Amino acid sequence: MDSGDLLFKKYRLPISENDRKEMSEKAQLIIDCFNWMAYDAIGIGDDDLSLGKEFLLEISKKARFPFLSSNLIDETSGKTLFQAFLIKEIKGLKIGLFSLLSPDLFKDPSDPRKKGIGFRPPIETAQSIVKELKPKTDFIILLSHLGYSKDVELARTVQGIQIIVGSHTGMNLTTPPVIQNTIILQTASQGKFGGRIDLIFYNNHPTFYNSATKSLLEKNLTRINFRLNSAELPETEKARWQKSKDEIEQNLNKLKGKNEFKNIIFSLHDRMREDPEIKKRIEAHKIRTQTDRNPEPAQ
Repeated sequence: MDSGDLLFKKYRLPISENDRKEMSEKAQLIIDCFNWMAYDAIGIGDDDLSLGKEFLLEISKKARFPFLSSNLIDETSGKTLFQAFLIKEIKGLKIGLFSLLSPDLFKDPSDPRKKGIGFRPPIETAQSIVKELKPKTDFIILLSHLGYSKDVELARTVQGIQIIVGSHTGMNLTTPPVIQNTIILQTASQGKFGGRIDLIFYNNHPTFYNSATKSLLEKNLTRINFRLNSAELPETEKARWQKSKDEIEQNLNKLKGKNEFKNIIFSLHDRMREDPEIKKRIEAHKIRTQTDRNPEPAQ
C-alpha cells in the first residue's frame, strides 16, 4: 500500500512541455513497476495531481490496482473522482481500505492542481466511510494524506479505524503511537524506506498493543530478578525491587490473550537485490529517455 505522492517529485512551478513529457513517462514507468509488484491499493497525494486531474484519471486506468480517494470529488458533478473504498478478503479476514487527502495542503487558491476538483471534509468523510465499512469488514485501514498532526486528530475523533498509514509529513515512526485503539504508521519520504506491520491475533477484538512494550517489560523483569537474587541486597532495597517486580508482572498479565503488533521500518538501499523484471523496465526507460534527448542526426 502507498498513501500518496507516489508519481512525482515535490510540486514546483512552472512545468514546461519537456518537463511534462518526462514526468508523464516516468509516472507511467512507476505504475508499470507497481503493477509488477502486485500492489493492493494507493491513496492520492497532493503531488500526484502535479499534471492535473485528467492526467491522473487517465493513468489510473493503466494500474492493475485501485487508486483510492474518499473525499476528492469532481467539481462539476460532485461525485468522487476515484474509488471511495476497497474491501479485500485475505485468509478469511475482510479488510476495508479507504483514503483521505487534506485540502489544507493546497495553500495557494490559484494552485493549478486543484483545477476541476473539490474536497469533502476529511473527518466527516471518515465517519461516513467507517459507518459503511464496519458491518462489512473485520478490520479498517486508512491510507492518509493528511499529515501527522491531522492523523492524530482523526484518531481521537473517529472510532473504528484500526490502522492509519500516514504520509506527507515524511518521518519514520519506528515506535508507532496507539491513539484510541488506532495504530498510526508512517515512513520517511522519497521512497528510501519500506514499512511492514505484523499483526498477531489472539482474539476477535480489533485492538492491538505494541509487542515492543512486552519485550521491554520482560527485559526489566529479568534485570529485577537478577538484583533480587543478589545475596548482598539490603532488605529495604529488596522490598523496593519486589514492588517493581510485582507491578511489571501485573502489567504482563494484563497483556495475556490480547492482540499485538510489531512494526518494522527498513531502508531501501542500493545494495538490495534488484528485481530483474523491474530493472529491465527501468533500463528500457533510460534508453528511451536518452534517445529522446539526443536524437540521431538526419541522414
